[in-house]
Amino acid sequence: MRAILISRPGPPSVLTIDPNYPKPVPMPGEALIRIRAFGLNHAEMHMRRGEWAESVPISGIECVGTIESCPGGQFAPGAVVASLMGGLGRTRPGSYAEFTVAKVGNIVALAEREEGVRLSWAELAAIPESYAVAWTVLFGLGNLEVEKGQRLLIRGATSSLGRAAVNLAVEKGAVVTATARSAESIPLLEGLGVHEVIVHAPGRLNSDGLGKDKDKFDRVLELVGNSTVVESLMLVKRGGRVCLAGWLGGLDPIPGPEGEDMAKGFNPLLQMASGVHLSFFGSFVFGEEEFPLADVPLRDTVKSVAEGKFAAKPSRVFRFDEIQEAHAVMEAGLANGKMVVVIED
Repeated sequence: MRAILISRPGPPSVLTIDPNYPKPVPMPGEALIRIRAFGLNHAEMHMRRGEWAESVPISGIECVGTIESCPGGQFAPGAVVASLMGGLGRTRPGSYAEFTVAKVGNIVALAEREEGVRLSWAELAAIPESYAVAWTVLFGLGNLEVEKGQRLLIRGATSSLGRAAVNLAVEKGAVVTATARSAESIPLLEGLGVHEVIVHAPGRLNSDGLGKDKDKFDRVLELVGNSTVVESLMLVKRGGRVCLAGWLGGLDPIPGPEGEDMAKGFNPLLQMASGVHLSFFGSFVFGEEEFPLADVPLRDTVKSVAEGKFAAKPSRVFRFDEIQEAHAVMEAGLANGKMVVVIED
């Protein structure tokens, strides 16, 4: 089979295609997936650079495709499925290939064709990781517990995860404020139903007058990451919740208090407001006993996308042999949404 390999840590050019990589064989509790398309994620960029704690030569943390074989019989051959994390791209060969083996607990059957779903492989590939994480942090774990009428701030809302969160939160009836780096994103986000769009430089929300008394939020979904999470903690009401679930701003540790030795790192005593809740979610836990992927309503999400309720089309679609170009676009911050790679027959 063809597989994209990380030949060594480095720039996009280190991604090379091996046309004769051994096809994996599933064991009991696993299934062999013929990959039709996969989404691109910032985590894979950090894996390619050698910045992630765990990675393997075949990257890729999610995919959509069809079941080739399943020794335990949990999935029938030909079933349309999605798979994400459960070690994919981290501790086991990932989705940057024509085939992959995944744990059955990290595979979900998507809506079948007879259910009226008419999405291309590229459109399906834009859904799994973004919507699984967004649903889990907004509704599934108690991280944010977003409800109708609550004021929710989504930092990094133009990202694929941010847009998924906007779609789900707006449908729930939350009053969503979104942040963006450019005024060009305002029509896009307003079209998704956000109440307000704030264009700002990183770390400038407080200076723009937010987080003052009645302007504080009930919930904040923090997707920019460690560089801005301390500020986000000051933007919520007493009893408010902040969930850190993205690292668009990089992987550097949370800085210490201003005016002190910032290398000392995060100091809750000096940097957290009393009565505010901070939580974290990483999708690498999907499939574990405490975080079953089956709890995530991905089939319903696919139907909502197919019915036009959610705007979730990929921003760009690449061929398998364009993986270097795709990573270069992602590294330059020009993805403008969810990019996917389609594997041709």
